[in-house]
Amino acid sequence: METHPTLRSFHATAEDAGRRLDQFVTSSLENISRARVQELIEQDKVRVNGASARASLKLRGGELIEIAGEAERPPLKAFPEDIPLAVVYEDEDLAVINKPAGMMVHAGAGDQDRNRGTLVNALLYRFGQLSGLNGDARPGIVHRLDKQTSGLILIAKNDEVHRKLAAQFASRQVRKKYVALVTGWPAEKGTIDAKISRDRLRPTRMTTRRAGGRAAISHWRVTRKLETPFGRFALLEIDIETGRTHQIRVHLASIHHPVVGDSLYGAPGVLRAQASDRAARRSSAPEQLSLNRNFLHAAALEFIHPRSRERMRFERSLPDDLQNFLKRLEFSHG
Repeated sequence: METHPTLRSFHATAEDAGRRLDQFVTSSLENISRARVQELIEQDKVRVNGASARASLKLRGGELIEIAGEAERPPLKAFPEDIPLAVVYEDEDLAVINKPAGMMVHAGAGDQDRNRGTLVNALLYRFGQLSGLNGDARPGIVHRLDKQTSGLILIAKNDEVHRKLAAQFASRQVRKKYVALVTGWPAEKGTIDAKISRDRLRPTRMTTRRAGGRAAISHWRVTRKLETPFGRFALLEIDIETGRTHQIRVHLASIHHPVVGDSLYGAPGVLRAQASDRAARRSSAPEQLSLNRNFLHAAALEFIHPRSRERMRFERSLPDDLQNFLKRLEFSHG
């Protein structure tokens, strides 16, 4: 890829033959929706071999695709909303929040129709003033959690503290521990060191299978193994050295142990009991189970306070929905 201040260029390869132009551009750029790409194309900011093109154009391979500027949309500005927040810690500089699953951290750039019910909206109502380094759409946000991931997230209230916390993340001084339930029984412990990039064929996914990508390292340790009529599962503690999009989910899927509930990365949407187990189980036990989120929780967060230089650590146990799911898995066995 060649880059200039206002121009990004890509060359389609033989692998891209038959792909739609909007699909190719979406998979080539980071953190952009297909709808946003289609707006770029409609505004004639995407050229194929120097000419205008439609979103539905089928590539043949070998084309030069140039993207000039950004789609013109009104800038997104988050606004306060009275939404309950679980504040774990707060001082004049920062806060630690226990985010529930199902809550987006912030809306996408220009994504006016989803600019409600986010963590940012709740933060603005609760705290008023937050750091502005990430613009009006993402005030206070130093790092992210996926929408369906629960747990601890760190918030900066002013720009100075935001810069110092961001530097700690960049230098891998911040320690984060996650808890996940995965399908199957992986090795007792291990490390996944695999670069992550956007999946060319399914832009909502990330992948470890493409050349290039951003460095990503995850360490896991098995804390518990479950043998159930629905199959084998393992509860893991995971420490990550980096914080890439979907990092834990795509890393665990890459070793064939996807996070339970994560159908985007290959976990079954519904767990069904094996027929051979039904007769041996108590009659009140369910024959199928499902989880309407990913079994992934940010359980611990450790960092150095930018002002006091004190090392701070916070922990939160699994939320009720995940604890109840584990109990149902255990109840089914007997």
